[in-house]
Amino acid sequence: MRPVLTIEQLIKSAGIFCREEEARNHVQLIGVTDGKTVGAYVEHAFRKFLQSRYEFEAGNSAKGIDLPGGGILTDIKVTSVTQPQSSCPFRNARQKIFGLG
Repeated sequence: MRPVLTIEQLIKSAGIFCREEEARNHVQLIGVTDGKTVGAYVEHAFRKFLQSRYEFEAGNSAKGIDLPGGGILTDIKVTSVTQPQSSCPFRNARQKIFGLG
């Protein structure tokens, strides 16, 4: 049985996922310029990565959050280094991780 996902494991897993994905050639994305397509691709890959390792409550559009259960309360967002989201209310990465408060 897989362990239940915690915030600490989520943060560690995000780093592992990023390093693994950096090393892959994502042929499905060659020539894709639509940010939504790239974002959806990465979000789905990360959710699949987590599901293979942990138990957690997966969210959906109706719930409005990707990882709502178990105190995780985290939404997965993907943005480009070259073209960050202009609607983002955060001034820095710390606010994105820990909130605006």
